[in-house]
Amino acid sequence: MNREAYMRMAIAEAERAQQAGDVPVGAIVVCGGEVIAQAGNEREQTGDPTAHAEMLALRRAAKRLGRRRLDGCTLYVTLEPCPMCAGAIVMSGVDAVYYGAYDSRCGCAGSRYALTEDAAFGGAVPAHGGLLEAECASRLDAFFGARRERGERSAER
Repeated sequence: MNREAYMRMAIAEAERAQQAGDVPVGAIVVCGGEVIAQAGNEREQTGDPTAHAEMLALRRAAKRLGRRRLDGCTLYVTLEPCPMCAGAIVMSGVDAVYYGAYDSRCGCAGSRYALTEDAAFGGAVPAHGGLLEAECASRLDAFFGARRERGERSAER
């Protein structure tokens, strides 16, 4: 499979998250050409503020591999990681992260700060943004637009 195919799988996870009432962000972890973990946001479902798609996918990948270091793996996520997720990405040791939509508000893989590539945090994980950006961004824009129309407070990712 190619990177776009993997991102489309992450988009499918984002769609499932949205159907469950969560912000539509999805992530998958690929290791050796095989998808070993996938997740969508579950913050609303679980009441867990750390249940971002990236965090869940990284946890599931570590459990599946039976190790905390995810070297040899690549993370695909539909939205640029926040500070919490960017830190987890660095600590996981994945080889790289590819994301779709940029997050100018709190993105820490290049937009606001490049935490994933800051060697001061134990190692650099290359981050590549803009993969199927329009598809990823349009889902988020529609989700938050609908919330604004209903007069709901803007949900954070």
